[in-house]
This record gives sequence, structure tokens and C-alpha cells, in this order.
Amino acid sequence: MARTDGTFVYVATYPSEATAQEDYQTVKGLHAQGLVGSYDAAVVTKDASGKVHENKDETATRHGAWWGIAAGATLGVLFPPSILGAAAVGGVVGGVSGHMAKGMSRSRARELGDFIDPGQAGLIIVGESKVEGAIQEAVTRAEKETTEALDVRPKDIDKTVQQAVRGM
Repeated sequence: MARTDGTFVYVATYPSEATAQEDYQTVKGLHAQGLVGSYDAAVVTKDASGKVHENKDETATRHGAWWGIAAGATLGVLFPPSILGAAAVGGVVGGVSGHMAKGMSRSRARELGDFIDPGQAGLIIVGESKVEGAIQEAVTRAEKETTEALDVRPKDIDKTVQQAVRGM
């Protein structure tokens, strides 16, 4: 049974960005119905040269201070800056990335980053462990998928975000 006070990262691959967007819209619909709690997500594409392009959809209805930047911070952990096409690297994202990086080994972060092959799209979801099962059931179009439990508590991320915002 998954921890309910932790965080997870979910990575799924798709043959196209449109297919990844369909699963993303399904997860957003479940959230709107109250069936999926706090999470953040991004659809990414990896071009033929291996460069990653993020399609970030900010949604104001997500709960918790950090959920609006969690996927971006996780992208910074999974993909080296040299292969990110449009990465936002600010103080808040950098601080959250540090927490995410502490939550998994470098080798596992590299494996997750390599999970999406050039020419594929991916859906990356970061959320509270208590919503992991609902998300895995909702995502039905993926060619392959994997999850990683992170040794990061959501309230620690909230604290980091609040401190960074106060420092701005």
C-alpha cells in the first residue's frame, strides 16, 4: 500500500502529443469532479535529437502552494538543462527541484528521463501519494508507464515554496 503522506512521480509515454493530451484531460476531469486531489502535470515531447519541449498547463484549481510548479521542478530533475527546450529555472523552481532530487537517486532520475524516447510524447504527473491509484486507473492511452515514490513530504515542498516567495 502506498504512503499517503508522500509524493510520487508518474511518467507515461505516447506515440503523439495529442494522445498524451487526451489522458491529461481525463486526469483534469477527475480533479474537477473531486476524484483526484493535489497534483501537477505536464505534457512533454522529445524531438528526434532528444531535446525535451514542455507543454505546461497551469490550473488554478489545484490544491497546495507547490502544485503549480511541481511538474516543472521534476522536469529539471529528470532532464538535464541542456536537453530542456523551454525550462523555467527560477528560485522557487530551483528550490523545489532540490527537494525532488533528494527524493530519488540520480540513476533513477536518469532512467525516468530516458523513459520517453526521441519522437515520443510523455505525460509527467507529480502528486500526493494518496491520488496515485486514481491517476493510474485514469490514464488508459499510454504505451508504457512507470511510477516512483519520492521520499518527499508535500508539506516540506509547501514550506520551501513559501520561503522562496517571501524572499522575492
